Amino acid sequence: LLWTFSVLGQAPSPAPAGQPAAAATPMGRLRELIPGHYVYSVTTFNSGIVATSEGVVVLDALSSDAIARNQRDAIAGTIRQPVRVLVSSTFHNQYSKGNTAYPDVLKIGHEQYRTDLISLMQREKIPADEQKARLPGQTFRDRMTLHLGGKEIQILHVGRAHTRGDSIIFVPQDRIVYLSELYFENQFLFINDGYGLDWLRALDAVLALDADIFVPGHGPIPADPRQTRQGLVRFRQMIVDVRDSVQKELARGATEDQAVASVQFPQYAKLQGYDAQRETAIRRLYRQLTGKLE
Repeated sequence: LLWTFSVLGQAPSPAPAGQPAAAATPMGRLRELIPGHYVYSVTTFNSGIVATSEGVVVLDALSSDAIARNQRDAIAGTIRQPVRVLVSSTFHNQYSKGNTAYPDVLKIGHEQYRTDLISLMQREKIPADEQKARLPGQTFRDRMTLHLGGKEIQILHVGRAHTRGDSIIFVPQDRIVYLSELYFENQFLFINDGYGLDWLRALDAVLALDADIFVPGHGPIPADPRQTRQGLVRFRQMIVDVRDSVQKELARGATEDQAVASVQFPQYAKLQGYDAQRETAIRRLYRQLTGKLE
C-alpha cells in the first residue's frame, strides 16, 4: 500500500550563502552530513533531519520537550526552514517525549508505534494532554511517500526490529537512509522490545536500498558518512553472532537460564550497553527461536 502525501505552503527564504553547516546548542549539536541532510545529536542519541526548499522533515523528537525545542531552534537558526513533518520510529520515552515540542506539525508513525505509545503512556499514567501531544495524527502500515521541495521522501516500515513499529526515512535521490534505532553504532544491541530474527531481515531490506549513507539512531557518525555502511554491516553481524550462539545452546539442549549463564560475547564486551543487555539479547533470541515470543 503506497500513500502519497504532498506538503505545500509558502516557505521562508533559504539560508544565505556562507551559513554555517553545523550549530551547537546547550543540549545538542546539529551537523550537516551532506547538503540538505542533517543529524541533531544529544550524547549518543541522534535525530535525523531532511531539509528542503519547502520545509523540514524530522525523524525522532528525542527525550524531552526542552531538547526538542533546542533542536527546533538549531534548525531555525541554521537551516531557516520550518519543520513541516515529524516522523517517530521508537515509542520509548527517549525518542517520543520530545513530540510535545511539535504541536504545529504533522506527526506520522507506524500503526504499531501508535498502539505501543498509547500503552506506554497509559502504564505511566501520563496526563491526557501530554498523551494527545505525543501521539501521531497520521499512521501508516507499510510505507508513505512525502513530496516536499522537489524531494521524494519515503517513510518505510521494513518489519519488526527494535520495536514492532519502527520507521525509517529513505531519500532515494540523495542516497541516504535514516534508521533510528534499527542501527546502533559502537554500542551493544538494545532489544528489550525487539525481535532479533525479524531485525536481521529488516537490516537486509535496508542494505538492499540504493543508498550510500545509513544514519544510526545511536552513536557516532564517521567524518565521511559513507562509511556508515560498514558500521551497519558490523551491527548486523552482532545480531547474527547472538542468534548463532543461542542456536548452539539450543542444539545441545540448554535451557534459557543455562544459555544465559554460558553465552558471552567477548568481542563486544567493551561496547556501551553490553553488561546491561547481554542477558536480554540472549533471552529474546532464545524465546523467538523456540516460538515463545510472539
